[in-house]
Amino acid sequence: MEAKTKDVWVLIETKDDGTPKNVGLELLNPGRIIAGKQDGKLTALVIGNHIGDSIEAAGVYGADRVIAVEGEVFAHYTTEAYQKAVVELCEKYGPATLMIGATNNGRDLAPRVSSRLQTGLTADCTQVDVEEETGNVAWTRPAFGGNLMATIICADTRPQMGTVRPGVFQKPEPAENHAEVIRETVDVAPEDIHTRVIKLIRDMDADNVNLEGAEIIVSGGRGVGGKAGFKVIEEAAEALDAAVGASRAAVDAGWISHAHQVGQTGKTVAPKLYIACGISGAIQHAAGISNAEVIVAINKDPDAPIFNIADYGVVGDLFEVLPVLTQEILEHKQK
Repeated sequence: MEAKTKDVWVLIETKDDGTPKNVGLELLNPGRIIAGKQDGKLTALVIGNHIGDSIEAAGVYGADRVIAVEGEVFAHYTTEAYQKAVVELCEKYGPATLMIGATNNGRDLAPRVSSRLQTGLTADCTQVDVEEETGNVAWTRPAFGGNLMATIICADTRPQMGTVRPGVFQKPEPAENHAEVIRETVDVAPEDIHTRVIKLIRDMDADNVNLEGAEIIVSGGRGVGGKAGFKVIEEAAEALDAAVGASRAAVDAGWISHAHQVGQTGKTVAPKLYIACGISGAIQHAAGISNAEVIVAINKDPDAPIFNIADYGVVGDLFEVLPVLTQEILEHKQK
């Protein structure tokens, strides 16, 4: 597809109740930077049902224009309906760049859209910039199992597409909403939908875990030793009003649910304070916490890689160190 504009589009993914997911609003931040460098408009694409809140939020967080597609067929995400809406609108308006959150739905939708638009896609990005000489978007993502970072350019086709991990960027500062709203209709026939939602079963643990929005996270890794070992992690998190995180090793061992996983195959987080307990600090985990303001590491191994990225490090047994820290916090709160 040829670009008809220099505009940057951001898909604002919506929840079942029509409210926006954070990742779409976060992407308005780099979207604004790219649009400025490419001399284009920042457009939010909102698809769903009862999406008034999402349309308003897109304007408040900086979109110049909001293109909205609303209808009962979009109430729950389905590949066919959302794919048709995005492809039709891209063909009509011709954006230069399309950014989608690397959520479960985004990872399903983006490759199908890119295939039908016959353009490239860089998946699971952790950084986005613009080449000064060419004006092409530079998409950066982990490669070779996270052992290096690759920067990828889509030089020949448009739109330039990428999925970006939640939590990598902060939401822009809210401001007065001046966005133009364009409402579009996309007809989706029932026979076009090959799957439909029969029943929603909530993962209560996942509903109670908000790693992306947490200001403080206390995480446990292989050094926790088992399910029982997470008790000290949970006690510290409760004292700090923090979220409980975990490394992939702890999740793979079945000690805690995947909703708590931080890292390349889990959640990318940006808390003010991240406390890593018994976590070695493999590059896959480090990639997920690179945006943390302060990292504190507790590990018995003085050579653990986590100390290379930690702001503060404690070489010691987490079961001896963490309870003391928790007690100190509780005593301080009582004063």
